[in-house]
Amino acid sequence: MVMGSPTSANAAVTYPIAPGYNVNVRSGPGTQYSLVRTLPVGAHVPIFCQRPGETISGPYGTTNIWDNIKVGEYVSDAFVKTGSDGYVAPRCA
Repeated sequence: MVMGSPTSANAAVTYPIAPGYNVNVRSGPGTQYSLVRTLPVGAHVPIFCQRPGETISGPYGTTNIWDNIKVGEYVSDAFVKTGSDGYVAPRCA
């Protein structure tokens, strides 16, 4: 790694969606929220903030954490490989 490289410091971190899954993107942190779109297999997403919501079971465990991937778009953290069972981003305001 080159120290002081502006591109590495400014690069957005993205996380892979579980292999083989099309993941539903919701307008809020639960399945009762409207379906916004579906992520394709092999997608990677940024996580801007996280918030508690409906508990979901997926390939990465059972959790109530929902990841905000775009304004008004949430996916269950149970389908995102963050390397952690807890929060990896700030709580959504």
